[in-house]
Amino acid sequence: MDRRGFVTSGMAAGLVGASGSAGTLAALLERTPGIGPGRRLPSGEIRLSSNENPLGISAAAKEALLGALVDANRYPTAYRGPLIDGLAQYLGVKPTNITLGFGSTEILQVATHAFQGPNVPLVIAEPTFEDINDYQDTAPFEVIAIPLTADLQHDVGRMREAASRRPSVVYFCNPNNPTGTITSSRDIDNWIADAPATTTFVMDEAYLEYVTDDSFWPSLKWIEQKPNVIVVRTFSKIFGMAGLRLGYAVSHPNTAARLDEFTVQNSPNVLAGAAGLASLTDNGVVSRGVAVNEESKAIVHTTLDELGLEYLPTNTNFLMHRINGELGTYIGRMREAGLLVGRPFPPMLEWNRLSFGLPNEMDQWASALKDFRKKGWV
Repeated sequence: MDRRGFVTSGMAAGLVGASGSAGTLAALLERTPGIGPGRRLPSGEIRLSSNENPLGISAAAKEALLGALVDANRYPTAYRGPLIDGLAQYLGVKPTNITLGFGSTEILQVATHAFQGPNVPLVIAEPTFEDINDYQDTAPFEVIAIPLTADLQHDVGRMREAASRRPSVVYFCNPNNPTGTITSSRDIDNWIADAPATTTFVMDEAYLEYVTDDSFWPSLKWIEQKPNVIVVRTFSKIFGMAGLRLGYAVSHPNTAARLDEFTVQNSPNVLAGAAGLASLTDNGVVSRGVAVNEESKAIVHTTLDELGLEYLPTNTNFLMHRINGELGTYIGRMREAGLLVGRPFPPMLEWNRLSFGLPNEMDQWASALKDFRKKGWV
């Protein structure tokens, strides 16, 4: 089953219905044995800057981590095979379709090293997740950045034109980071269906579990018939494992074999392997994460609406909103209020990316923002 399928089970709706007013769902989860939010920073600051899952890892993953500690002196071979098999069953693919990495960022690096080169440009949106184009320092290639459309989708037409002249790697972050917006899967599919084998598509679906827009669907359907499609996913977001570093690619077996040639051996480590496999067996982890995310998002929407601050539609665990002031000053003032908010994303320097924390944390952010308004800062 695709990870997104868990969201449709109805559990998320049930949890939201049981929560009542803002913040009570998170409190309910914290009282549930084995479930609770991740720790705050030692300084006491609330981190709303890195698109992390504030609930932390699942109870099943915590138990698996403790059990795996006894194998910390062993190489992780015993965990790698079961994790690949579990992922394949979870996604409805074959084990030979799976490539593991230290987070999806390593997978992006692997794809770059495997398919990029001086005569193979990288075609990306602007703005989008920065990591993949950062690898041009170690694998020289041209980056062709195409601005998002007026409705903040990838400009598929212009990207297609840029990639048509020669072999290219095309990167889609969908939903897009930092905007949180969706690009129509139909438009992307039309291009993939017609594209030559020399156009490699890297489809970053880090946030797919949070998607509610029907114009999006996963790209896994292409992997058997299109060796030039690489689907990239992560355990960092909905599974709350950003600190354990576990990501993966799903692709045609021939492509997966090529990617494996560039991965670090003995990946993932014992703890990430154990927690990842356990997370796949926890049928409630996705729905809990989605439900808390929706509750926090509602607080943010209500606050921004009250203050008349524009924000972008989001299908992720973060949101971009206007600040009506200088971005660096705003970030600094939020830090003084004990809140870490998102970094600059040129050219959107009149906007701030806000990650959704727990509902009570979003209440604190809302209080700070309203205080900023009273002072004439936003």
